[in-house]
Parts: sequence; C-alpha cells; structure tokens
Amino acid sequence: MMQISSTVPAHNLHKFQAIRCPSFSFRCQQASSSTFQKPFISTESTRLHLANLHKLLETQKPEVPPPTQIQHHQPIINDPKEKKGRSFLEGLNLARLWPEMKATDEMSPRHLKRLQRLLSMTAEYSPRNILGGRWREYHGSNDWKGMLDPLDENLRREVVRYGEFVQAAYQAFHSDPAMSTEEPPHTQHVALPDRSYRMTKSLYATSSIGLPKWVDDVAPDLGWMTQRSSWVGYVAVCEDRREITRMGRRDIVISLRGTSTCLEWAENLRAHMIDMPDNDSSEEAQGKPKVECGFMSLYKTKGAQVPSLAESVVEEVRRLIDLYKGEELSISVIGHSLGATLALLVAEEISTCCPQVPPVAVFSFGGPRVGNKAFGDRLAAKNVKVLRIVNSQDVITRVPGIFVSEELEQKIRNVGGGVLEENTPLAYSHVGTELRVHTKMSPYLKPDADMACCHDLEAYLHLVDGFLASNCPFRSNAKRSLARLMQDQSANVKKLYTSKAKSLTVNLSRQGSMSMSNCLPSPS
Repeated sequence: MMQISSTVPAHNLHKFQAIRCPSFSFRCQQASSSTFQKPFISTESTRLHLANLHKLLETQKPEVPPPTQIQHHQPIINDPKEKKGRSFLEGLNLARLWPEMKATDEMSPRHLKRLQRLLSMTAEYSPRNILGGRWREYHGSNDWKGMLDPLDENLRREVVRYGEFVQAAYQAFHSDPAMSTEEPPHTQHVALPDRSYRMTKSLYATSSIGLPKWVDDVAPDLGWMTQRSSWVGYVAVCEDRREITRMGRRDIVISLRGTSTCLEWAENLRAHMIDMPDNDSSEEAQGKPKVECGFMSLYKTKGAQVPSLAESVVEEVRRLIDLYKGEELSISVIGHSLGATLALLVAEEISTCCPQVPPVAVFSFGGPRVGNKAFGDRLAAKNVKVLRIVNSQDVITRVPGIFVSEELEQKIRNVGGGVLEENTPLAYSHVGTELRVHTKMSPYLKPDADMACCHDLEAYLHLVDGFLASNCPFRSNAKRSLARLMQDQSANVKKLYTSKAKSLTVNLSRQGSMSMSNCLPSPS
C-alpha cells in the first residue's frame, strides 16, 4: 500500500483519492499512518471534498449507475461521438451468452471478439483515401495493371462501394416490383448506399417474349413476375463537393440489378448470337461483333409505358454531360449477373453517344459472357474499360457457351489457331480485365458452398473485402459486416460460426432488439 506523508493536508489527500477512483465513490478508511487515527465520516467534509474535486476537473462526467443496475445487454457509452456508428452488439457480454465457452475451445477470445464485431449491423469500412490525380488509374485508364494482385486497398474500397450501389437496386426492386401496363410508372424510391450521390433517373428493361394470358389467370398474385417491363436500375450522380474533391472528379453511376423475373430468366436462355445493330464495314472485315439474343432484347425493347433501356440511359447521360459541361467527369457502369451483361451493352453505346464522352468504366460482378471476341474488341477500340470480378466457383461466369473451364476453352482456341466458327457456342468470349476471388479463401464460408452462394452479390463483396492477393489468405483485418451473409447464406457458412450466430440471435430476439436488415448501412 502506498504510504502518504503525514505532511499532506487532509483535504489534498481526499483530492488524491478522488482522482484515483473512476466511479467517484468515496470510502473513508482509517489511514495506516499514526497521524490519521480518526476516520473521515463527516457529511459536511465529504461535500467539501466533492466540491474541490469538481473544481479540479474541467467537466464533470455523468454518474455511472451501481453495478447491480447495469443491464449486461446494453453498452455504456458516455461520449456521444463514440456512440454514433456503434451497434447494440458491441456491448454484449459474450461470456454470459455462451457460458460453455472455455479458453481451450475452438474459438479464442480474440476470435470471438472479432466475430462479435463482424456480426454487428454497423458495417465498418476501409478509409476513403484521396484519389486525387490518380483517379484515372482507379477508373481503369491503364487496365488496373499492378493494382489487382496484390489488390490495391483504395481500389478494394471503391469496388465494394460500387457493389453496394447494385445492392440498392435489388432492394428497391424487391420492395416494389409491380408495374402497371395502363399508366406510366411512379417514382421508384432508392436508398442509396452513399449519401454523396443523388438518383436522377429510373431505368426499365422490357422483354420481347409474350406469354399467354392464362399464365396471369393461373397466378394472379405473381403477375409482377410475368410482366414484360420491370424496373432494372437507376442513374445517380455525385453532388457532394468533398466527395468530388476526394475522387478527383464528379462521378456518374449507372447501377443495374440481376435477373429477378420469369421473363428475364427466359431471355437469359435465348443463347444464340445476333449481330450488333450498328456494325460498320471495317468491323465486318475483321469479324462481326455479336451478342446474345436475350440480352439484346432486354436492352433494346420498348415497353408499353416506358422507353427501352438503351434510349433511357443514353438520354440521361447526354443530359448530365451537358449539365456539368466543363467539369471533370467519369461514368461508372455497375452490374451483377444479368446487370453485368446489360452494363457492357450500356457502356458500348454511351461511349459514342456524344463527341466528348467522359471516361467510361464497367465494374461487373458474376457476369456471364455477352458476345464474341469481336464484341470485346469493339469495346476496347472505344476505350471502354472493364473490371470483371469473378468467383472461381461461380458457374454463371462460364455461360453461355459450352460449359467447360476457361482454361480448357482457351486451349481449344489455341489449337484451332484462334479461329472458331461464329455460330458455335465456343464463340462466346469474356471482356476486360479480371479480378478473380475464391469462395474457399473465406474462413467463414464452407469450401463446398452451393451455386447460389457462389453467385450471391453479398458473398462477392465479402470475398473482395477479404482479398489481399492470389497467394495470400483472407486478410485478418477485413471489416465488412457478416450480418447479411449470415442471414442470406446461413446454410453455406461454416457450422462453427452459424452455431455462435444462432445462439447470439436467440438471446437478442428475446430482448426484441435486433432484426437483420436486407439493406446495408450507408458509409459515413
């Protein structure tokens, strides 16, 4: 015990004791020194010492309730700034929720603490560094050379952020999928994942396939699934000056969701190729650019109350370019699955929609092949940059065409001297630069995850967030929330994590304080 000199005045001794006591509780004990043989029990004296303490401290902190009054499922947060962005789960006592856990169990306390944070609904994000003069590199001016393996941390953050724009498109469509054939569609509400952007235009895709009327009669409640026109995405533009400064330009985003209706699935199966509608003579000499029939149908077909996707997006891009004339602009076209194929068609068309089109880049997730090699050459000639994020276990990225591995298909091409009959399925070819991830690299997903999980957009963003390099394990400081992955793909998450997550969810559901949201929080 620290010995205190008898020359220290009594009131200063109490100040010393008060400062060392974080709970501000004062217990008067008999001093070991012979100088203080009488305990300090005077109420007036205690009040005086409290007043002195108040003067010593610049601000008085709020009083903490006694331990018996603290609820273990509620975190104690004194700093309002600290409270912002923290979730309910961060204050949970895991030892009480999982009393059977021991230090020798398969999950260490450090691992449990990390799992607790990753299960929180408040997703954490890598810092948004200033891109400044290098923004063209991150937008693909050099085809992302030297930035993919290992993955540049700024590019990782931008790719994940763009993926969340597509998640917002899915969320908006599924919250209100129905469309009337008798009147123009109403305004679609989209909860953008980035508050720096403002939505400027809704986009619609229309199928040219007609179904007999009896289909709607058989399933009237599912009429929206067989409607010819559906909301497929949106155009948004960055309007926040600080974000424009950070990115080095004003960014125009075109976000497109994947297949969601019956007729869209039907269009996906129309896998024969057709000529691009505006082929020129020079391209015909080198080989005609061709694309899948169903994709082109969804892109070019007009609806009863809406223009075609091609018309809508070109009109809006022209308007925005004219509106922000003189500013540094970029166009980022983003899509998942079917949206990835439409993104290529959109990028190809807007790249020539006006004389001074800004740099155009496509960020695609889990996209199938769209056309032949001549179509890819056409995009490259128009300086359209494509970053194709591919999960090795995602079979959708290997269709249309003969269902073989890309390595085997390349060998077949090489044996044939690079010349294939245009009408054969092998004429399909991928476009752009590839960023390849693997389901097996995630410590949370089962290595034999099913097809739905390997193609799931959230699984893609989870894998990108953890990707360091092709020869490196999942990065240990990955911060993306596991909440939605646990909810949508619980059957494909390793049993160790699902058991802990279920146990946590059960305890929380009793408190009625947690519901898994389908929409990721907006980054701040």
